[in-house]
Amino acid sequence: MFGSIGMPELIIIFVIALIIFGPRKLPELGRSLGKSLAEFKRASNELKSTLEEEIRIEEQQQKVEESRPAAYTPSETVAASTVGTGSPVEDPIPVPQNHTA
Repeated sequence: MFGSIGMPELIIIFVIALIIFGPRKLPELGRSLGKSLAEFKRASNELKSTLEEEIRIEEQQQKVEESRPAAYTPSETVAASTVGTGSPVEDPIPVPQNHTA
């Protein structure tokens, strides 16, 4: 459960904690430690699930990008919109001119 910590080591740790904190404070300390560990596990699991979700979304986006035709580029769309008109497409947003005195 605790890796390489055996029963004798746990007893020594418990006795030292009992001497330092006293018999009245030890149960409160144990509850606090238990709550902290539970919160850490919850946060760890939440982080793990968030990372897995982000990886899954990234893989889906990558699959969608791979399934698109390779010949499509945005410049072809602009070129196609000018075909037959004889003039380039005008910018719908006017650009302000800089006037210096």
